[in-house]
Amino acid sequence: MEKTYDVVVAGASNAGAMAAMAAAEKGAKVLLIDKMGSSEYLFRSFFAALDSNAQRRAGIKVDKAKLMNFLTLFYQGNVDERLLWTWANHTDETANWLEDNIMKPHGAVLKTQPDSHYETIVNTAFNTELALATPEDDWAHYGAWMIAKVKELGVTLKYNTKLEELVTDAGGKVTGIIASDRNSGAKTEYQASKGVIICTGGYGANVELMKKWDPLGYKKNVYSDGPRDDGSGILAGLKVGAARDEEPAEIIFDRGAVPVGTDAEDHYVIDFKDNGYFWMGAYPLLKVNLNGERFENESVPYQFDTNAAAKQPGYLEAAIWSEETMDHLAQFRTQGCSRLGFPGIYNTEENKAEIQRRIDDGMVQKADTIEELAEKLNLPKDQLSATVKEFNKMCSQGQDTDLGKEKFRLFPVENGPYYGVIFGGRLLATLDGLRINTKMEVIDKKGHAIPHLYAAGNASGGFFWGSYPDRVPGLTCSHAQTFGRLAGQSAAEN
Repeated sequence: MEKTYDVVVAGASNAGAMAAMAAAEKGAKVLLIDKMGSSEYLFRSFFAALDSNAQRRAGIKVDKAKLMNFLTLFYQGNVDERLLWTWANHTDETANWLEDNIMKPHGAVLKTQPDSHYETIVNTAFNTELALATPEDDWAHYGAWMIAKVKELGVTLKYNTKLEELVTDAGGKVTGIIASDRNSGAKTEYQASKGVIICTGGYGANVELMKKWDPLGYKKNVYSDGPRDDGSGILAGLKVGAARDEEPAEIIFDRGAVPVGTDAEDHYVIDFKDNGYFWMGAYPLLKVNLNGERFENESVPYQFDTNAAAKQPGYLEAAIWSEETMDHLAQFRTQGCSRLGFPGIYNTEENKAEIQRRIDDGMVQKADTIEELAEKLNLPKDQLSATVKEFNKMCSQGQDTDLGKEKFRLFPVENGPYYGVIFGGRLLATLDGLRINTKMEVIDKKGHAIPHLYAAGNASGGFFWGSYPDRVPGLTCSHAQTFGRLAGQSAAEN
């Protein structure tokens, strides 16, 4: 097999595929590798943009300055603001390229979300979401189309090939990689005359790195949904002098149902399947700690909920609701993938079917009385009963005088049957990685670019900090694909 290329890209999903295609469009000879046997199912279905063609058709334009100020406030200055603006100034062109080159040839579209309703500062939201959809309002599973385009552009794609280490010359310039074959273990050196781009994702599947770099994330997440994310690309960059974000960043869903009695500190299941999936966790239901006490305004971003629960006994919480609640989910007006109906994940009947699956596997408990439910959840009966009574009183009055939940998100738990579940966080991905500049060049601790080394997607850093701003739906996918595209262009221009 050919071993000499202009650009080598490690990681063949959102960032990597975009990087490879962008480099190839500029005439570079490109090798794209991935450590697993496929990557088609990894391409995310929500893309954030501000003034894309799809948004213009819908009469939507996001205020760029307002969004940038919001993100700066959200991150408390702990990111490189130049990267935020680089994304904002290039995401629309990436969205338009995606629609014109990937969606339209297959009869698909980028579809805007209807609105971004919010009433409080903590829920400040932006109508950034573009769903990759069919004209019939179904999901466009476009991964196969992306891979086909990669090949159409002449990129050499090699699966079951893992980046092991970077090769540098005497001056520190990256000249290629050493990769291993997943099946045989044999190692091969591939030369890259223009650059290597690391797009290998985060480290959520590496327990040792989680304990070292994100110890609280290891405790508060009961599932990790990215089994490929072993941190290998980040580690390879560190070995050649790259700087790394010093504080963790994560994207977490509050949707990880666990059996009653679970010790969250010892429960970290790594899988991409729907083990314990609890979609309603992202809804502002009545939520209590393991002592049966309400402890937060449940009307907060997904990860804020998980963060708050991590400050409670056992790093877990319980959601309490009734049969009636499941017929009134539309009133909560959630965003992104938690939205009821397309472009969300479930409609009412699909959600009820999921809850039944969780009942069948013992995660969700169902009871005729709150006292019986408390017993099944191993919560204090008297305290849970008092909490539900007080919550229902505030719902009837239309004002949450305890914790300030908005009126439109108050729904009582007063008629059985009743449901409850113990749950924690689902880590979608870690978002702290190798530090980069606005050309996507990996930098060292002095801020100097490491020649011919680039990074994009979740392996790159400087863009996220702490919690993920889910009120800017589609941001992770857009960050990965936009920065992947910029990295490919930068490398090809060397």
